[in-house]
Amino acid sequence: MTYVELQAATHFSFLRGVSSAEEMFAAAAMLGYSALGIADRNTVGGLVKALRAADGTGVRLVAGCRLDLMDGAALLVWPEDRDAWSRLTRLLTLGKGRVDRRKGEKGQCFLHWEDVAAWSDGLVAALVPDEADEAAATALAQTADIFGDRAHLALTHRRRPGEAKRLHALDALARRYGLRGLATGDVLYDSPDKRMLQDVVTAIREHVTIDELGFRRDLYADRYLKSPEEMERRFEAFPDAVRASADIAERCTFSLRELSYQYPDEIVMTRRSPQKALERLSWTALNEKFASRPPRRYRKLLTHELRLVERWRYAPYFLTVNSIVQFARSQKILCQGRGSAANSMICYVLGITSIDPVAHTLLFERFLSDDRDEPPDIDVDFEHERREEVIQWIYETYGQSHAALTAVVSRYRTRGAVREVGKALGLPEDLTAALSGQVWGWSNDGVAERHVDELGLDKSDYRLALTLELTRRLVGTPRHLSQHPGGFVLTRDRLDELVPIEPATMADRRVIEWEKDDLEELKIMKLDVLGLGMLGCMRRAFDLLGQH
Repeated sequence: MTYVELQAATHFSFLRGVSSAEEMFAAAAMLGYSALGIADRNTVGGLVKALRAADGTGVRLVAGCRLDLMDGAALLVWPEDRDAWSRLTRLLTLGKGRVDRRKGEKGQCFLHWEDVAAWSDGLVAALVPDEADEAAATALAQTADIFGDRAHLALTHRRRPGEAKRLHALDALARRYGLRGLATGDVLYDSPDKRMLQDVVTAIREHVTIDELGFRRDLYADRYLKSPEEMERRFEAFPDAVRASADIAERCTFSLRELSYQYPDEIVMTRRSPQKALERLSWTALNEKFASRPPRRYRKLLTHELRLVERWRYAPYFLTVNSIVQFARSQKILCQGRGSAANSMICYVLGITSIDPVAHTLLFERFLSDDRDEPPDIDVDFEHERREEVIQWIYETYGQSHAALTAVVSRYRTRGAVREVGKALGLPEDLTAALSGQVWGWSNDGVAERHVDELGLDKSDYRLALTLELTRRLVGTPRHLSQHPGGFVLTRDRLDELVPIEPATMADRRVIEWEKDDLEELKIMKLDVLGLGMLGCMRRAFDLLGQH
């Protein structure tokens, strides 16, 4: 069987991998791979983007993750099926739940062997050792005990003296415990020209300059994706380790497309279906608005919308938004729906929005349509000072295991990138400040040559030219995850069986690992609970009017 690379990291292994999923899969397709395994460190945050890239190239994604345990051991894991995926996300949620962001532990995951053992069913695993020493033997015994015939030992070339002896010793250690060796490339970037950028992000991660990096730099220079033929040549002495890579790819058939999203049940549905509940609420509200004599145009539009909602099974979503709005109004919290939701008759009659779509001839299909294969997105603004009351009510009503905020991926833009790269390459701070000061705040285009000329700098200087080049390459690379201002994902089943959840920096908030675009790709609906200062201003004005 042909070799399959199962240990490739994207730039969602923050400040380790430097290639995007698109670049990885484009390279894999060009090199002739039929499948590619993505295993970022302690996260599955980049897998939806990898899924999209896989669909675009025809190279199948083998979803995986690298788990760095507290005792220093590292495991590669790949779920065989949907149930195993849920165990992986529960495991990651457990490890991330132990993180205290207030102590600067953001982005970490604290896991032990007993945690892995508790959630190991259906996961294929490979221990990632360095040397065939006592520590590797102890970790390998644990791996064999937990995973049984699903356990492997990763064999990776490290390009150091005695390399052949090291690999043979590791392979012998695996066979001693009844495990198969697994050939991997431990890939961090898609092509050899990314090596320098990888060194720079390592320096950024370690808070040192490139001159001080020393042995913290990756010790070998070929962490790029190689062809199956090249990997088979390199592991010619270990043919079973090559076959193991293909066997795992064939065994782990789970696809993120299998994730079925189930919207939560609402209290109003106790004796009727979500669709029937929404229809009853909508028609009752319409009759109340027009004293039981609604005009034909309103009835026709409401019938049309309810038919579309039934076809797409979005009734629970509308019911949830309605419940949140009704709670806010019961607490005298000003709120108002906006955006394309204002085109909806359902939102209008339920009081989620205040714009009459018939009177203003608004097009409902701009909000929800058979021709647009995407879920509805209702944005609701609440008084800025009291929005937290609404957020905490959502957590209390739906439960911490069924509600979390959407992530936002903070990426490098030109100003931040030139500061970080310049510092890593040892440029003076005043020089990087001058360069970043020439750039518009949200620019993604790098530092233009005219800006360098305006500062009177020598473009032929090697470190300056390298800083400008690597800055352009770093722009768009993820730096860390942060939380969406108010995008909630709510589920009927446990949310952490769909995607890992981690604590937010703000107390009593939790965040999933996927951002808005990822949710849209998997057709997962989110609800935006946003804060608007003007609504607070209006509330104070109403209070003053009441007093005077």
